Order: sequence, then C-alpha cells, then structure tokens
Amino acid sequence: MKSSEQLFKRAQQLIPGGVNSPVRAFRSVGGAPFFTQSANGAHLTTADGAELINFVCTWGPAIHGHNDPDIRAAIATALENGTSFGTPNPYEVSMAELLVEIVPSVEKVRMCNSGTEATMSAIRLARGYTGRNKIIKFAGCYHGHVDSLLVKAGSGALTLGNPDSAGIPASFAAETIVLDYNDPEALQACFAQQGDEIAAIIVEPYPANCGLILPDGGYLELLRELCTRNGSVLIFDEVMTGFRLALGGVQERIGITPDLTALGKIIGGGLPVGAFGGKAEIMDHLAPLGPVYQAGTLSGNPLAMAAGIAALQKLKDTNPYPLFETMGAQIREALLAAAKEKGLPLQVPQVGSMFGLFFSEAPVRNYQDATSSQTQHFNTLFKYALDHGVYLPPSAYETCFICTAHNGADIEQAAEVLAAGIRSI
Repeated sequence: MKSSEQLFKRAQQLIPGGVNSPVRAFRSVGGAPFFTQSANGAHLTTADGAELINFVCTWGPAIHGHNDPDIRAAIATALENGTSFGTPNPYEVSMAELLVEIVPSVEKVRMCNSGTEATMSAIRLARGYTGRNKIIKFAGCYHGHVDSLLVKAGSGALTLGNPDSAGIPASFAAETIVLDYNDPEALQACFAQQGDEIAAIIVEPYPANCGLILPDGGYLELLRELCTRNGSVLIFDEVMTGFRLALGGVQERIGITPDLTALGKIIGGGLPVGAFGGKAEIMDHLAPLGPVYQAGTLSGNPLAMAAGIAALQKLKDTNPYPLFETMGAQIREALLAAAKEKGLPLQVPQVGSMFGLFFSEAPVRNYQDATSSQTQHFNTLFKYALDHGVYLPPSAYETCFICTAHNGADIEQAAEVLAAGIRSI
C-alpha cells in the first residue's frame, strides 16, 4: 500500500472524510487524495515520492511558490521573539500601513485569522453601520463557511453537490438575497423593491469559487452605483483575487472602489490570516470605538504578519503581473488549441495568474452556466494530468493559480501535458 493510501486510511478513522477541508477528499474527481510530504517553489512532492507541477498553490496563498526563502527568513526572524503575545505588536502596524498604501478602498483595517472571519465580520459591520439586516450575494460565490453566506455557495460546497448547507436556520437564510451574477435586471429590480432594507452587497468581483467567471462590461460599475444610491455597503471579497490580479487587487485593476474589502490568503505568506478594511467612517463602528464587536486571540499574530509583509513587499519589488499575464495566456492558448483539434467545446477564462476550465459551448457567465458544463471531461483531464506530473484543483468548480516560482519550463511542460490530456478525452 502506498504511503498516501496508508495515511488516508488512518485519517478516515479520525477525521470526518479523512480531510480537514472537504474538497481535498477528491470526491468529485474520483480516487483517493495524495498526501504532500514537502513543497518547494512550484512543485509538490507527495508521500509516495511523486513530484508534481502545482497549479493549486495552497488554493491561492502561495503566490511566490512554496517554501519561499524570503518568507521563510521573515518567519524565522519573527520566531526569535516568540510565537504570539496577546498584545499589540510592531508587525501589525507595518502590515496595516502596507494594506492602506496598496489597497485603494482601505483607510483602516482589522486583522483576523481567516477569510471566513473576514467576510463574516465585514457583513456584521455593514449591518451595524447601516442598521439594516438584508444582504445580497450571488449564486456560486463562496465567502467562507458563514451561516448567512453559505447559501447557493461555490467552492467545496458546490463541488460536493450541497450548495445550501445543512445546519443553517431558515431565519438566517431569509436575510440573504441570492441573485444571479451578471444579471443587471434582477439586481435593479431587487433594489427597486427592497433598497431601504439592504445593508450590503457582498461579491467576489471576479467569482473564482465556481470556476473563474468574468464580469460583463458595466456590471461591477452597476453594483457600485446602486449601493451608493441606496446607502448600502459594497463589499468586495478579494480573499482570493487580492494582490494576485494586481497589487491592489481587482479594485485597482478595474478602478472601482468598494466600501469594505475582505482579504486573506496572500497576506499570510502561507500562514493562517484574514483581514477586512475600508472607509474609516465604517471601520470606526468596530469595538472598541463603536458598537460592532469583533475579536480574535491570534489576530495579528506576529509570525503570520511577518510572512505576509515579506510576501507583499516581494510583490511590490518585483512586479510579476506582466509575466503572469504571459504565462496565463500561454496555458490558455495551448488548452484552446488542443480542444479545437479534438472538437471539444472548451472555455478557458483567464486573468493574469488565474485561469479556469469549463467544457461548455458558450462563455460561462454565472452559476447556472458553470453547473451546466461537462464536468466529466474535467475529471478525465484531472486524472490524466495528475498521472503525468501536473496537479490541478480536484474539482471542476475551482480556479487554477500560477505563482512566481513557475518558470518557463514548468509552463511549457504543463501546457503540453494538459493539451495531451484534452486530446485523450
């Protein structure tokens, strides 16, 4: 029995499903998951000794690849002074200064420990600030496992066929209005009927937990306009896209400034982290200044802050975004050429270091389009790629990531493998 098989068998006796995050179980693609022994740069080494070119990148945080020496050195320096203090520390201030400098919407910021905490706290803050209860989210957008947001959710919930989680009271879900992404008429009608009740819109500006979906022209501008007109808070969930599609995230890339932004992943350099920030007027409603309570024992942890500062500083210093565009386009063109040769319908939405695959005739604009794609083709491609040294996300409803550690040879080899995988379908 292989080492991964042994580990998974042991894990299943002790951990629900054998994993600590559901999509890792490989349920949707079939087979058992591999276990990672080590990771360096753009490569994973499994417990079975296989080396894989990695396009999951810790589900987004590893923008500089794994075990980056600068991030590792920053953690080691911080570790010399202790692992956590339960008091303010200098790293928190440096991180706040960086985020205010980099992210257009952020005037003040509060650190927390996960993207889920960030979105949950942003929603609570928006409700406390506006005195309203209802929020709008979009089908297929995943904002962490928050009760009021785990309705028609993407990511692992959609992968496992349970976009509406059990355990959430109907009264909670009733305060969440779920609309289709890229449907301006539905959005306008909702505000016309309930505008004075809507505390906030929360949106992944480029939804990336349902595959990768791009906004129609003018759609995000409409969100901004309606929130401004109706006194609602516009929340961008940039936990995934923040610092990845531009240094200042999607909001910098498209020139739209939300009222609040949820952040995570990259700002921890691979360690657990989250943050939410925005207009000072709104943020000052948080305790201890205001009545909206939010707290966390390990918030602003010095090791996570040191790692995140190193990751952000490296992005500032190296500006990898033009190269990301080039590498992403190379992968996209190879996939599309292979699909055309095979006669398979394939959409490859790609922006910078993020790309997705939908085996579909038409561009995917929303949740319904995504769930109508031919996921069995993706599953076949996933298995072929894994057998040939390329690791894609184990779900047709996730997004692939490129990192600064991917080199030309990695991209060329991966493009060849993925093209061959498509031709094998």
